[in-house]
Amino acid sequence: MPQKVPVNLKYLIVQLTVVCLMFTFLFISGKNWKLSLAELIVYLQTNQICFEIQHFTKKFFIIQTQQTLDPTIIKDLGGTIKIGQVMLTLPSQQTKEAYIKHNKQAEKQTSEALKQSSIVNEMIKHAKGKVFFGVSVYLEEDQIKARAGEIQRVLGSAIKDQLAERDKKARFMGFANKLQGQLSHVEVLKKELVENKSEILLCIGEKTSWIATTMAVHNPFEFQKRDIYKPRQRKIFGMPPRLARIMVNLSSCTKDKTLLDAFCGVGTVLQEALLSKAHVIGTDINPWCINATEENLKWLTQEYELPKANYRVIQSDVEFLSRKIGRENIDNIVSEPDLGPALRQIPTTPYAKKIIDKLTPLFFEFIEESYKVLRTGGKLVVVTPYIITRSKQIVTMPIGEKAEDTNFVRVKPFSPEFFVKNITNTKTLTDIETLVEVDSRHLIGREIHVFRK
Repeated sequence: MPQKVPVNLKYLIVQLTVVCLMFTFLFISGKNWKLSLAELIVYLQTNQICFEIQHFTKKFFIIQTQQTLDPTIIKDLGGTIKIGQVMLTLPSQQTKEAYIKHNKQAEKQTSEALKQSSIVNEMIKHAKGKVFFGVSVYLEEDQIKARAGEIQRVLGSAIKDQLAERDKKARFMGFANKLQGQLSHVEVLKKELVENKSEILLCIGEKTSWIATTMAVHNPFEFQKRDIYKPRQRKIFGMPPRLARIMVNLSSCTKDKTLLDAFCGVGTVLQEALLSKAHVIGTDINPWCINATEENLKWLTQEYELPKANYRVIQSDVEFLSRKIGRENIDNIVSEPDLGPALRQIPTTPYAKKIIDKLTPLFFEFIEESYKVLRTGGKLVVVTPYIITRSKQIVTMPIGEKAEDTNFVRVKPFSPEFFVKNITNTKTLTDIETLVEVDSRHLIGREIHVFRK
């Protein structure tokens, strides 16, 4: 006769089962993949989503979570292009044999695996008549990049054949160009492939391949609207809304927290923080910037229907920050102080050092005042100049020592605890202290630092 399991043990078994139930998601990164991954890590951590990074490349990340993800999180992320839910995992050797070498046995095995997954069923379930679908291929290994378009067509044909077996007419969205293997986020949006569960993502790593259905895609038109349609512009020194959103996320800003931008300019950082439902305060020494920020924030609250938006804009020099704001009243600070003159040509190393030397007192004073106004545990995200000179030397600002002397603790972008133990290349990330964003249009790049009080 079987023994009776105690009620408390049954509860423990159920709890362990829930903890072990994992979901696997695929994230397609933006151009600056390190910035994208760092933002994603902080966002998931801040929103108390238990996760583990299974794999990362310059093109995509594989993240396992203990709960399913809401597709709308794509709106909160500045560095993610697409999110897919992984439906099938295959050995990359088999994938390459099937889609590049056209090995019949490998093709048959891969096709059977596709049938066993729910990919085609989901397409049929959401289709309105004829199935219109697309495939995007992302490759880790550079040596097979030229085969992306070919892989896309072979996988597309295999899916089309399976739809035909189910008596479903289908149209495959592919490219004649052999090198082009991905649909852009704009194409996916216009063809409504997300709503119809009909974009397939194939990511081929060195050892493992993942096939996912796209569940969310970045909408560039929203960031564009906040960039070029706001009433007041500052084009030369402006920060892109996408980068502003990434920095707001790096600060761990969430709903009802108070975020300060001490060099608010025209209010780009404040806009993104308001969309995160934070309370925001902006200061700037320039009265024109104060007026521009107020006008832009008023426009944002009307455009995005934010009647309860809480914002305040104050004209102030950074040296009076703690007097104007008060001590320990701020949860997050995200700021880009003066990065130097608008250069017309690549500077020499001596000139680059002069730029840094001239700006250093301003940054050091900002660090001191930031510590005064931040609450304990609050985060400071600050941009410093990153200059590549004619002789290819990199000239940066020594802000780390000043921050530590002020009792700030540097927060590294990547911690080993977030990666599965068998990933061998995490050392290349975990040693990084700052994140760099260099726009080809500008001669002074951005070095992003994160500190905690």
